[in-house]
Amino acid sequence: MKNIVKCHIKKGDNVTVIAGDEKNKSGKVLQIIPQKGRALVEGVNFVKKHIRKTEDNPQGGVVEMESSIAISNLKVSK
Repeated sequence: MKNIVKCHIKKGDNVTVIAGDEKNKSGKVLQIIPQKGRALVEGVNFVKKHIRKTEDNPQGGVVEMESSIAISNLKVSK
């Protein structure tokens, strides 16, 4: 079991990415995951996810969605 990381950001804060491929992008924090030390930021770190055919989605296909990013790579914007 990992230790819970103390966060300097909260849900709803506007943050800027300071490291990685998404550097200098900014967005609003949608969710904090303290067990993993990660955060979900609106409009940052998109990944493609393959969706299975279901009744709700008869076509299936590929969907782009946000993925989490390490809290250490974020800073609070003003």
